[in-house]
Amino acid sequence: MCLASPILLAEHPIVHLNATLNAIATVLLVVGLWLIKRGRVEAHKRTMLAAFAVSAAFLACYLWYHWQVGSVRFTHSGFVRYAYLVVLWTHIPLAFTVPFLAIAQIYLGYRALGCCPPPGHQAEQLTVAAAYRNKHIRLARWTFPIWLYVSVTGVIVYVMLYHLWPPVAE
Repeated sequence: MCLASPILLAEHPIVHLNATLNAIATVLLVVGLWLIKRGRVEAHKRTMLAAFAVSAAFLACYLWYHWQVGSVRFTHSGFVRYAYLVVLWTHIPLAFTVPFLAIAQIYLGYRALGCCPPPGHQAEQLTVAAAYRNKHIRLARWTFPIWLYVSVTGVIVYVMLYHLWPPVAE
């Protein structure tokens, strides 16, 4: 199959940008996990904020695309259609949770690093920061796999829809 044909069949070239942004977010999430497992908190923070920025850019492009183009139907039948729908139907509800979970993680992460102590309460800050760190870690056990799954399945949906089984030209 010619690589140019799926690109020509795409309703709009922004679908390729969306997939690229999802792939970049996936890499950043994995790197962020790797960094924090090695105790590199500052690098973890920067990497996760970059993942959030890339995901936010994806969301803006995705919403704009669907406002302009609408949706693209998966036109193939049989087992592959069911596989596509399972991926899509698990991806969509989880994708709705990611912005809220990620924003909560950013808030907890900043508070865990001692950001924004109330005036005159610097002595209590270590205890408060430790409590926020524990909350950040507990929520990350849910946020990270959901966010990673959404990023990966976003790329899978793109590959299935535009490269493996592109829409049939009418």
